[in-house]
Amino acid sequence: MKQKIYLLGLITIAIIVIGALFKIGHWPGAGQLIILGIVLVVFAFLPLALRNHYMTAGNRKDPVLYIVTWLTCLVEFGGMLYKTMHWPGAGKILMVALPFPYVVFLPVFLAVTAKDKNFSIHNTVSVLFLLTGISVFSTLLALNVSKERIDDSMQLSRSYNRLEALLDEISPPAGRDPVVQKIDELLGLVDEYQSLILASRNISEDSWNNDPWSLRRPEAADIGTPALVTGGKNPSPDLRLQRSLESLLNDLENRPGYESLTTAAYPIFDFMERADDTDDWTMGKFFASPGVWSLTYLDGLETNLKLLKAGMH
Repeated sequence: MKQKIYLLGLITIAIIVIGALFKIGHWPGAGQLIILGIVLVVFAFLPLALRNHYMTAGNRKDPVLYIVTWLTCLVEFGGMLYKTMHWPGAGKILMVALPFPYVVFLPVFLAVTAKDKNFSIHNTVSVLFLLTGISVFSTLLALNVSKERIDDSMQLSRSYNRLEALLDEISPPAGRDPVVQKIDELLGLVDEYQSLILASRNISEDSWNNDPWSLRRPEAADIGTPALVTGGKNPSPDLRLQRSLESLLNDLENRPGYESLTTAAYPIFDFMERADDTDDWTMGKFFASPGVWSLTYLDGLETNLKLLKAGMH
């Protein structure tokens, strides 16, 4: 039985390592391999290994320790998987996973081992080092994955800015089409929003367009919110861009031949229709997004508006 468990452990480790190598190389199948490996570890290898150890141990009075050990591994590996795969809620799960071994596992471990007179203090020290290693690894994983997403956003903004430079060379549509006028007004608002955000971070728009990596603390969650809040006794979000987008989409919806474009525009602009007459911000995750993603959204919106304008010749 032990040999089969060891073999299963080696197979699961190999699958996870290969999946990690595929992930580093951005090769297809990386996500599937990592998911398969972690599922096998948590739901196959660990239950069998813990059960085998419990059955062969001389003292079977404390099954709670085995249950808590498995539960801790489930939470830790789950947090790592969610963060690696960029699944929603990964940050919240890691916030639970990081302190979980110290708050749940360690007290149970110390309570159980305190009853065993033959238990060595060296084992306790080893467990503490193991828990510290897990916490450090989880933190580094979170930082590395977040950095990758930030770098991707920076690169996306650079691509948007290059495409915008090409679109600016296209001659504007002849005449004074009302829809084109609204697009121009929206482009002006986008520039204003970008200027406000960038000014709050002491960076020029040219610096951002030429080198997005010049933005300091791109992960900061307070980059857009203070810059886009109106003053006064009752500060509120600046909703001019939202209302202008709503007006443009309504005009497109009522324009013959543009019905399908209007339907596609909502997800393209990451824009949700309001269910009531409240002034809640409905432009996807824009206003609540940390740092660079707010600016990336504005760059993408500006590019899409210019593409729409170019297509109305």
